Amino acid sequence: MTQSLDPRIRRADLEHAPASGGLAQNEHWETFAVFHQAKRGEEHSFVGIVHAPDAELALAFAKEQFGRRKKTVNLWVVRSTDIYTFQHEDDDMFATAPEKTYRDASGYPVRKRINKYLDDLKEIERQHLQRAS
Repeated sequence: MTQSLDPRIRRADLEHAPASGGLAQNEHWETFAVFHQAKRGEEHSFVGIVHAPDAELALAFAKEQFGRRKKTVNLWVVRSTDIYTFQHEDDDMFATAPEKTYRDASGYPVRKRINKYLDDLKEIERQHLQRAS
């Protein structure tokens, strides 16, 4: 048997530890999606995946993998098999109201009023400077 040069394995003496059930041949750990929150109140964003036997260890792996690289206040791990999504072929489900211009503020003539106000302000400043000189 070849000895590992990795100091973490030598320190833990894992090569001589008794087998702990472990994984059977062709068996894999579950995949967990990791979501990261940089500041309280901000949204969690997807940062990657980890492989682990359970959610508790997945959280520990996520902390080591993604929590130390940048500022982190919270991490979520979710089994990838528990994430459900629509198929791309079902995109017609979101085509309920294709014309949603009522949600845009583009129909309001606010920009004209703002420009008029700025022009009036410049004119007042110009008149004030003329009186002062």
